Amino acid sequence: MNRRSLLKAGLAAAPLASAGSAAAASDIRITDIKTYRMPWGSLFVQVLTNQGTSGWGECSPMNRWVEEAMVQKELRRLLIGQDPMNSGPLYDQMLFRPFKLGPQGALANAIAGIDTALWDIKGKLLKVPLSTLLGGAYRTRIKAYFSYGWNHTTSIEDVTNLMKRQVDAGFTALKFRMEWKGPARVETDPADDPLERYMVAIRKAVGDNIRLMCDMNNGYTTQRAIAMGRRLRDTVNLVHYEEPTAQYDYAAMAEVQAALPDLPIASGEQEYTIWQYRDLIEKGNPAFVQPDATKSGITVSKKAAAMAEAHNKQIVMHNTQPALGTAATLGIVASIPNGVYPQEWTGPRKELSALFRNQLRFEHGELVVPAEPGLGLEVDAAAMEAAAEK
Repeated sequence: MNRRSLLKAGLAAAPLASAGSAAAASDIRITDIKTYRMPWGSLFVQVLTNQGTSGWGECSPMNRWVEEAMVQKELRRLLIGQDPMNSGPLYDQMLFRPFKLGPQGALANAIAGIDTALWDIKGKLLKVPLSTLLGGAYRTRIKAYFSYGWNHTTSIEDVTNLMKRQVDAGFTALKFRMEWKGPARVETDPADDPLERYMVAIRKAVGDNIRLMCDMNNGYTTQRAIAMGRRLRDTVNLVHYEEPTAQYDYAAMAEVQAALPDLPIASGEQEYTIWQYRDLIEKGNPAFVQPDATKSGITVSKKAAAMAEAHNKQIVMHNTQPALGTAATLGIVASIPNGVYPQEWTGPRKELSALFRNQLRFEHGELVVPAEPGLGLEVDAAAMEAAAEK
């Protein structure tokens, strides 16, 4: 056989080989979806297949009872018998078929847990980490900032001691979250607002070389947000000003950012779909866009990152879930060019660590991007089952 004949034979055989591989891959099917509702608030999702490979995901813990019902009563029936490799089409089925139940909030959070589990399955089947699935890693280590939500009773002294311990542990950036407890907007511009006192005390305790951030949790009117932002920029060198105004008031957000051009506004944890991220970016114009993998899933988070990149904006993921939520976050951030700023991490928690056979690595203020297949965390299914609420 001459060279030309050999090439023809090879080209003819190639489609058959590809077809055979595709046929083998298409044999995998979703057989069940399990949920694990934890007493401390976490909701984990396991997607099982007929070939024994299962994937794990995590939903935002805003209301785990409702999200669990969404998974089990509505979404599960759409996925049984489906090919888990088709995460994109399956995401659209989960979003659009029960569209009248959403598309925001509980439905999106429930979809996010399943979507993450589907990506975990794909990584395990292909034996590659999430960052590779998403296009490859721009970075293998990601700077993290410690995030603390104030309970409105912890003293300034105790908060500053907590923050000093985080600096000693290696963090070079810290965020103080206000977490206003009143119902919707009742506490707007609260009369007894201790934010500045706490921020000044934190700065004094940790020194000038630590990046300081704060999250207002939508607590201010436009005028108050601008005034407080200016004060904190000047008194503590604030570098990240998160959701100072009402979450969907993009006009107010844009006004605050325009008034504070050298103080990045951060927002995005309360957006769930690509259309919301489009409006956030184009109308609200925050400097930092904050998808949350436990709210919008890996599929939408990656699209939001691309949209932000096209508008020359940085991605600083919102992430209060330090296990599977963080693993998904690391895979996403590693795979995008516009993820160079420190990313949120609330630190390890003993009750969560007990559910995994391996742990995320935090070294010198950085989280190591998992190199293991899928999300990179190996779940102890028996421990998960034992810890879950019955």
